[in-house]
Amino acid sequence: MLITVSPAKRLDETEAVATGGTTPFFADDTATLAKTAVLKQPRKLEALMDISQALGKLNAERFKQFGSGEGEKQAIEMFAGDTYTGFDAASLDADAMDYAQDHLRILSGLYGLLRPRDVIAPHRLEMGTRLKTRRGKSLYDFWGDRIAKRLVAEAKDLGTDTLVNCASVEYFTAADRPALKLRVVTPTFYETKNGEPRIVSFFAKQARGAMARFICENRITDPAALADFNLGGYEHRPDMSAPDRPVFVRGEVDQDAA
Repeated sequence: MLITVSPAKRLDETEAVATGGTTPFFADDTATLAKTAVLKQPRKLEALMDISQALGKLNAERFKQFGSGEGEKQAIEMFAGDTYTGFDAASLDADAMDYAQDHLRILSGLYGLLRPRDVIAPHRLEMGTRLKTRRGKSLYDFWGDRIAKRLVAEAKDLGTDTLVNCASVEYFTAADRPALKLRVVTPTFYETKNGEPRIVSFFAKQARGAMARFICENRITDPAALADFNLGGYEHRPDMSAPDRPVFVRGEVDQDAA
């Protein structure tokens, strides 16, 4: 199976641990986007991405440095958000990371689609950004069906017709096109609060990363086996699930972090 996850706003810009790496699929498209973004003043980036003045300046500088090699590292080391806390790549053994390189794909506003070991520059460009290019008024227009077609090609190479979507709606929308001729299975995670199940974004992101890890560690090929996922105290709930939407619920936990 293929697995998709979202990238992260929070980056780990410390010195890279791993050496080498692979080249992103859409390097030319990425360069085009970076050239478009570098023309934007910090204030314009602030407005486009709804970020602070400090982040606007930081990302304007990042786009100026794009292509210089400054700060580059593998994607799986660069991204440091909640999904990546759940995935915890640093503790995966080499075989599981090799499996992830072949089966795990990271959706990206700037890069389109990444493998874990693809080398990337520090950046922030969310998929929902309405950045005008020659292809349209948004990044969804820019990427069109390119991401979907690439995922189909990847699945064909692996001999699978199933994609497990552990990405957010914002990011998976870029892949969810008519060209995505794959079965899509979307695990959904709930927390119990006052006796009722509810989705808590912080925990759901971590759980999606943990599910991606679970698949890579166990080399899962049958979507039905996702029901065995129990990391972090989650339990499969057949009564709340559908064939392509397995639901997992966890008992009462400390909600302060939510």
